[in-house]
Amino acid sequence: MKKLTMTFIIIAVLVLSVSVFSFTACKTQEIAEKEMSAETMAEEESTTGYMDISVQEAKKMIDENPDLIIIDVSPKYAEGHIPGAVHYYFADGSLEKAIPSLDPEAKYLVYCHVDSVAIAGAQALVDAGFKNVYRLEGNYAAWVDAGYPVEK
Repeated sequence: MKKLTMTFIIIAVLVLSVSVFSFTACKTQEIAEKEMSAETMAEEESTTGYMDISVQEAKKMIDENPDLIIIDVSPKYAEGHIPGAVHYYFADGSLEKAIPSLDPEAKYLVYCHVDSVAIAGAQALVDAGFKNVYRLEGNYAAWVDAGYPVEK
């Protein structure tokens, strides 16, 4: 009986130890992933000069910053756009022409229907000395897929 009790205690201690170790390892991994995410974002911003943000972050930014300037650089503005967005079509030079009249201290959210054009638009603002530039990850399609409002 004593041997059985001792075996039970040893097994219980082992199970408890494994559980604590697993929990600690998960928390450590979670913290490392958060740090890596923040580090990756900072590295991305230092490389490009603008910050990519998710559609949820963009919606929150729009809701909390009434002075945010939303720029649609796509040729499909008339087919639908984020409410309040201004249209500076990138390919025809509209954005480049508008840059001198824009406030370089303002906060900008740039998007399109394709990544390459949104990237080029955000980079054009950064290259002109703008510091608060964000690009919508997933572009207009992500906005629509999230069920957020659109204007036509």
